Amino acid sequence: MVLFPGYSALHLTGSITALATPFTAAGELDPGAWDRLLDAQLEAGTSALVVAGSTGEAAMLADSEYSSLLAHAVRRVAGRVPVLAGTGQSGTAKTIAQTRLARDSGADIALVVTPPYVRPTQAGLVEHYRAVSAQGGLPLVLYNVPGRTGCDLLPETVAELRDDPNILGLKEARGDQARWDALYPLGGAGFALLSGDDPSCARAMHGGAAGVVSVASNVVPRAFARLCRLIREGAGAEAAALDARLAPVY
Repeated sequence: MVLFPGYSALHLTGSITALATPFTAAGELDPGAWDRLLDAQLEAGTSALVVAGSTGEAAMLADSEYSSLLAHAVRRVAGRVPVLAGTGQSGTAKTIAQTRLARDSGADIALVVTPPYVRPTQAGLVEHYRAVSAQGGLPLVLYNVPGRTGCDLLPETVAELRDDPNILGLKEARGDQARWDALYPLGGAGFALLSGDDPSCARAMHGGAAGVVSVASNVVPRAFARLCRLIREGAGAEAAALDARLAPVY
């Protein structure tokens, strides 16, 4: 399989913010607020940004709004950190099309949630992600959030997909310890395990996750960047104290 351009530079770690999408009172995209949000994240030390994920109201955006929002972010970020685009849809062909749209808008990576509502089998998930990897035009991060999609991407299925050279990692939003214990052996160079659950992200990172895709870091990006840094440096007591202070934000 051919690796996509820029693959070798895309190492995901630390605090990654799943950005909210700012709108005007009239319901239009707000480019000034978008610039301020992007700048604040970069200044705070956020290590990558997710545009038009579920927090970014991707399901509500017209294709033209999606492309505009993403292209604007790519220009503003100017290569300083990776830009991920949410591209997961309920159907494989639609997911491939959305991933190509993200590619054409300048995204570095597609964040691809398991197909919502349709509840595919595990074998179906393997075929879905293989097709998106082969045809979407971007490297992928898998995204599992069964409480919202009705579909759980099991660790053994992740293990089957992790050797695809265009699949860079997994955002896992289940916070239970048993799930993470099954996932930890799958992480490593070339496949990043990322927590998708703010309340349990510190525990996941202590166990071996590379970072967190956070919602709360929209509000406190500097604190999340520091939390990830403290854990990486082995400052467990300081990290635990900061995590406790962040609990009301979660």
